[in-house]
Amino acid sequence: MTESLLNEFTTLFAVIDPVGTFPVFLAATALHSKAESRKIAFRAALIAGLVLLFFALAGQGLLEYLEIPLLVFQISGGVILFMFALTMIFGESKPEDEINHIEKKKDIAVYPIAIPSIASPGAIMAIVLLTDTNRHSWDEQFVTIGLMLVVLGITLALMLLAGWLKKIIGDSGATIISRIMGLLLAAMAANFILSGLKEYF
Repeated sequence: MTESLLNEFTTLFAVIDPVGTFPVFLAATALHSKAESRKIAFRAALIAGLVLLFFALAGQGLLEYLEIPLLVFQISGGVILFMFALTMIFGESKPEDEINHIEKKKDIAVYPIAIPSIASPGAIMAIVLLTDTNRHSWDEQFVTIGLMLVVLGITLALMLLAGWLKKIIGDSGATIISRIMGLLLAAMAANFILSGLKEYF
């Protein structure tokens, strides 16, 4: 049970990537006051939380409505998570990539902070897979949602402490941690794919 919780927490931490979010937050709020930045941080965390909660509760139902078997989604989702992980490892790091998407005079709490920095496609796929009602009881799903909220809380805390953290680890430190998270995510995505193929065949 403890190992399962640790795996789920690590998966959610890797896909939501709180450490990779704070450089994006810093760049997006560079021209805002401290008070405005705090409001943006809380709003971004709330919006991302609502998006992920929606997919945790309704994602599987949406797939069933579209007549997409969850096992097929698990395999395809694992492939996409693996590709997402490869971009974290070999491509432009998450902070660098999403900082490039910042546009002035836009609602930065929504884009790029809440989506796609926090509630990324990888995070949405992971939460749908981790709350599969065919494999997990309601109690286990609520535990997963609780872990997701913990990771979002960590993300919010890092955004609020972004200025202080930048002095300690800098942008390069955030990039290194993001790449390490990408490596862990690649291993977990491979596990999703292999377990899905095993069940399918």
